[in-house]
Formats: sequence, structure tokens, C-alpha cells
Amino acid sequence: MKILVANLGSTSLKWRLFAFNGQQSEVLHKGGLERVTDYPSAINDCLGQLKEAGAIQDESELTAVGFKTVLAQTVSGCVELTDAVLQDMEGGNLIAPAHNPPYLTGIRLFAERMPQTPLVGLFETAFYQWIPETAKRYGVPHSWHQAGVRRWGFHGASHKFMAERSAELCGREDIAHRARQLYVDAGNSTVGDADFRVISCHLGGSSSVTGIRNGIAIGNSMGLSPQSGLPHNNRVGDLDAMAIPFMMQKKGLTLEHVIRDLCSEGGLKGVSGGYNDLRDIQSEANKGNEDAQLALDFFVAEVRRWIGAYYLELNGIDALVFTAGIGENQASMRTAICENLGNLGVYLDPEANESCRATEAVISHEDSPVKIMVIPTNEELVVAREVKRFLEKNS
Repeated sequence: MKILVANLGSTSLKWRLFAFNGQQSEVLHKGGLERVTDYPSAINDCLGQLKEAGAIQDESELTAVGFKTVLAQTVSGCVELTDAVLQDMEGGNLIAPAHNPPYLTGIRLFAERMPQTPLVGLFETAFYQWIPETAKRYGVPHSWHQAGVRRWGFHGASHKFMAERSAELCGREDIAHRARQLYVDAGNSTVGDADFRVISCHLGGSSSVTGIRNGIAIGNSMGLSPQSGLPHNNRVGDLDAMAIPFMMQKKGLTLEHVIRDLCSEGGLKGVSGGYNDLRDIQSEANKGNEDAQLALDFFVAEVRRWIGAYYLELNGIDALVFTAGIGENQASMRTAICENLGNLGVYLDPEANESCRATEAVISHEDSPVKIMVIPTNEELVVAREVKRFLEKNS
């Protein structure tokens, strides 16, 4: 079974081709294209590279194409991307303007190019299907909630991989198995002798924190949209809802202007004075740029706020995990986030932390009650596994 996982951005196409032999998988090919302006040509180039590398001889060898879809109005989980599902995704374009439109474009082009190949999406919201009702709600009128104004949660594939791998590294194979089987066997309550509690920090251009108990999410810092939660590279993060009518009235902004500002001029870019890459922000802070330093401190404070919230909800933690571009590569950010958390059982090993760059490692002190880990994320593998299970279940 060969499953191509396509990751679609507004100007990029990245992919990995997985081959499955039973439960074992291997990556046959991976690649990517940047500055994409012509998606049909990009898809053609992708398939051409697979053939040139000998990963496939013909497109008919692909059992399915999997996508890390973000959200739809009513659909979640792992589903075939039918016209009805795509229409449901279109209803989410307003709250995921940077994500849904390129995915919809790419999925439809794949469907035109490969009409006989199943296209399957694992929605980022899927990992949060079982969070408590209290974690789903906003204090909005009931009619708003019925219309879909609720906390969905995102980065589901990444946080699910953290649930699996952190349990493995801590010797909790019972929890790791449960996390791997989550979408197949959600009703299974057998989790071994004791709770296993994880806080997963996906920190990158887009960031979120998730609390996980026994392989299942209890909540995510993102809410209705991927614009919420932590401050992102250029997206606002959490914001008082009344800021929108306030700015429309005070500055005469249109709704379109407000949406543009919040989705492309906010977050770290807004606080730092125009820099949206953490490496650039750090460089500016080192030069004495006070706004850049404020952006770093603000980001750290918000990550710690969410860690504290889930620590309380979980009544302690066994593992604190860092992943994604910032989490895997920025030792200084991990240091700042973990600073003075000894009362919570969080003790970083400075040398292990400094030497860790985008590699899997335990970076806590050997006497730390809480394991602190860096785990490179593998969202594509999670998508490929779930697409495989979907196909086997529906064959």
C-alpha cells in the first residue's frame, strides 16, 4: 500500500510517500516546492519526481492521497474528501483564510488529475473530539454555539504524535498503543496502572499548547480558529472580541481590513514592530531592539500561561514536550519557558538543552520529576497511518 501525503500551503506543496507492509511503514520519497504560483504544474512536478526517483512507475500505484486538512463547519475525523465535505470546508474559509483555500484548490486539482484515487483528509480538529464539554464552550448565546462558535483545537496530528512518542520514551507502551489506536478505539478506557499526563508545546510559525491525559487531548490553546491561542508569527492569538468593533469605530476600519490586520499583521510581527520570524526577532533583540525583546517575552509568557492552565487541569504532569520549528531548534526559548518551574517538578539540564537541535532528546535533569523532551514532529506519518486505517475499514 502506497499513500502520498500532500501538505498544501498558499505558495507551497510538500509531500511524503509512505509504503506500508502490514503495520510497518517506510518513507519512499519526500520533497517540496516553494513559491508555487501554478498548482497544476506543481502537482505534475510532484508526481514526476516520484517517478524519476523510482518510488512509483505510474500514478495508479498510489492507493490514496492523504491531506492534513484543517477544519470544516461540521465534519471532523478522518474522512473521504467528497464534494459534500469540500463544501463543508468552504464554510470554514472565513475563520481559516490562510489554510482552507489552498487546501481546497489543491484537493480539487488532485481529484481532476487522479479521479480514480481516493482522497482522504485527517482534520486537525480530530484529536479534540473527546475533550470535555467545558473545554469546547465559549460564553456565547446558545444560538451562536449551535451555529458552530465553539473551541475546536488544531495541530491535532502533531500533538497526537507527541502523545504517542512521549509515552514510548517514558516506557508507557500501554498509553502509546492507546494513542496510536485512538481514532479506531476511542471507547477503550484501559490505560494501565496510573495516569500519564503530558503537556505538548507545538511552537513554530503557528503555535499551540495541548494537555493530554492517557493519550487523549483534554484541550488545546487554539479555539474556534487557527488565529487564536498563542501569538503566531503574524496572526493575532487570543484577543478580546470587543477590540474588533472598537477599532472599526475608532479608526474607521472595514471588517475586511480588520481581518487582514489580525491574520497577517498581528502576533509576533505586530508586537516586534514588523518581524515575524523568531530568528530575526532574536537577532533584533540582541541588538537592543526593545520591541523585539518584548515580543520574545510576550511569547514565553503566553506559553507558560497555557502550560500552567493544563498543569492545573491535569493535576501535575509526567512529561513536558517541545516540538515544531521553535520548540525543536530554539534552546533559549525552552530555557525561558522552563525557568523557575522547580515547584512544578520541571528541572532543565542546561547542557542537554543547549546541545539539542532538531533531534529527539530528553533535556531534563536526571533528578527532574518531570521529563522534558524535544520530539521532532511527524504529522505526515500520523496522516498516512490514519488514511491506511480508513481505507482498511471501508474496503
